[in-house]
Amino acid sequence: MKFHSKPIDEHVEVPLADEGQLEDLTTHWDAKQHRPRTTSEDGNACYVLSVVRRRRSLPQAQLAEISGLVEAQGDRIVGRESQRLAEADPRTFIGRGVATRVAAAAQECGADMLVVDAELTPSQTRNLEDLVGLPICDREAVILNVFERHATTPRARIQVEIAHLQYLRPRIRGIGLNMDQQAGGIMGSKGAGETASELFARRLDGRLAELQRRLARLEVSDRAQRSRRSDCARLVLVGYTNAGKTSLMNALTSTDLSVRDRPFETLDTTSRSLSRYGGDILISDTVGFIRDLPDRLYASFETTLAEAAEASLLVVVLDVSDPEVERHLQSTQEVLGRLGAADTPRFVVFNKLDQCGDATSERLRELAGDAPFAAISTHNVADIEHLRTRLLEASRAEHTTREVFVPYASSELTERIYARCRVLRSAAAPTGTQFVIQGPAHVVAEIARKTRRRQG
Repeated sequence: MKFHSKPIDEHVEVPLADEGQLEDLTTHWDAKQHRPRTTSEDGNACYVLSVVRRRRSLPQAQLAEISGLVEAQGDRIVGRESQRLAEADPRTFIGRGVATRVAAAAQECGADMLVVDAELTPSQTRNLEDLVGLPICDREAVILNVFERHATTPRARIQVEIAHLQYLRPRIRGIGLNMDQQAGGIMGSKGAGETASELFARRLDGRLAELQRRLARLEVSDRAQRSRRSDCARLVLVGYTNAGKTSLMNALTSTDLSVRDRPFETLDTTSRSLSRYGGDILISDTVGFIRDLPDRLYASFETTLAEAAEASLLVVVLDVSDPEVERHLQSTQEVLGRLGAADTPRFVVFNKLDQCGDATSERLRELAGDAPFAAISTHNVADIEHLRTRLLEASRAEHTTREVFVPYASSELTERIYARCRVLRSAAAPTGTQFVIQGPAHVVAEIARKTRRRQG
C-alpha cells in the first residue's frame, strides 16, 4: 500500500459507490497503490527536495538522509536539491516561486514524482501537485513506505498498516476518485444517502478498528512476557537508525540478525541474554529513531518502544563517524523524553570508531555528558569483550534493594512492584503489605516516593 498523491490523468474509470461497488472501490485503491508508477524495475523516478528549517542543520547530511529513505522505499533518484526555508507557506509549504523552479528542474530530469522532505497537510499536497504537475510524496509517506517494506512479522505488519490508514484517513478526497457522488438513499424517503468518500471512510474506519483490536490482543501477551522477565536486568539498545545497533547486538550475543545497510532494517524488538552463561541480564534491540519521527508512528509502535521506557539501562548507540552525530543524539533524547524514559540511566556507545580518525576523548566526553561511555568498532573482538564487561557491571550497579510499605488501596503500586522488581520478601499487615524489593535504582526510587506520598 504505497502512499503518494495521484496525477490528474489517472483519475479515470473509477467505480462509484452509488453503483453499489464499494468493494470494487477499495480494490481499486489497493491495486493502484501496489502498481508501479513506471515500467522500470528500479521503481519511480524521483526528484528529491530537502527542506532545511533548522539553522544548525547540515543541508548535505539532511539531503543524504532523505535520499537514503527514498532508495529504501524502492525508488530511484534522478535529481535532488536542498532548500532553506525560514517560514512555511500555508498553501504549498515551499511557496509558489520555489515550486515553479522545482517543477522545471524535475521535468528536465525526467522525474515522475516529487519527494518533499517535510510533513505536508492534505491541502498543501493537493495545491503543490497542481503547481508542479507531478504526484507528491512527503516525508511521512516515505517513512511509512520504508516501514511497510521492512515489516515481516504479524505485529510489525499490523502496526504499519494502522499508521498507513491513519495517514490515509484525512486524504481520502485526494486519492483520485470521484468521492462527492451520493449513494444509497432514495430522494424523498430516506434522504440523499452517503457520498462515496463517506462510505470509503467508514470502510477504512472499520478496518482500522479491526487492526487495533488485533494489536491489543498481541499487547496482552507482550505484557505477560515482559512480566515474566521482571526479575532480569534489562538493557535496551536505542539510537538513530543505521547507527549499528543490530550489528552490536549480534556481536554481543552471537546472534545473526539482519544488518543490511538501510534505514529501519529492524522494526521488531529482539531480546537475548547478555551473559555467556544465561542468567539475569537481557539486552534488546529496538526500532531505530530518526529526525522528526511522525507522531503516528509513536502511537502505532507504542508497544515496541515500551521496551525502552521499561529498561533498567539504556544503551545509546551513536555512529561517531557521522557528521550529524550531535543531531542524532539530540533526536534520540527527544524520542526518549516522549517515551517517558528521560530519567532512565544510560550508557553511551560510540560505534564505527574504525571509520572515524578524529574522535578525541574530550569530544566523546562532551557528547556523553554525565553518562559512562565507550568507543568501539563492532569488528574489533577486544572492543566487544571490553564493552560486554562494562555493560554487565553497569547493569548490576544500577540495581538496588529497598523496603517499602504499600497500602492495600494502592493496588497499582503492587502491580508495578511485581512487574518491574524482584520481590525478596513480603509480609501482610492490617492496612497493607511490607515488601523488600530489588530492581533498577530509578524504578525502586520512584516506587518509594509514591508509597511515602500515599502514606503521608
